[in-house]
Amino acid sequence: MSTTPTISRWDPFRELSKVQDQVNRLFEDSFLRRTGESSLTVWAPEVDIHETSDALVLEADLPGIDEKDLDIRVENNMLTIAGERKFEKKVNEENYLRVERSYGSFTRSFSLPHTINTDQIQADYRNGVLTIRLPKREEAKPKKIKVAVNTAK
Repeated sequence: MSTTPTISRWDPFRELSKVQDQVNRLFEDSFLRRTGESSLTVWAPEVDIHETSDALVLEADLPGIDEKDLDIRVENNMLTIAGERKFEKKVNEENYLRVERSYGSFTRSFSLPHTINTDQIQADYRNGVLTIRLPKREEAKPKKIKVAVNTAK
């Protein structure tokens, strides 16, 4: 029984990625031991954005956030959503077995196209979901053009 050596292609980026993962884990572990609170890591709420014929609609999941802790701004065609989910210790800290939800401040920014009418933006917050309606300018809305057919020759 002979064994022939197999040749495999060396990928230097795979090795670099492994090293980067180890360094990231080292920093995360060090930070968590120093703060003692894994729940206070940086987080950003998830966002869906879809387009209708007359607007862009942004929906952000913000459960557990009080409406007064939200700040929504538009400056220089940049929409910024900022807020804070506070960690309220309703239970004695030693009684927590696991804390997986993220807490603390967050900021999300989105560059708006020039086709948005920033004077007409509306925000609604219900059941932990922030919905921002970004209406299009009149000139940016699709227009149907009727084609005249000339049958005379």
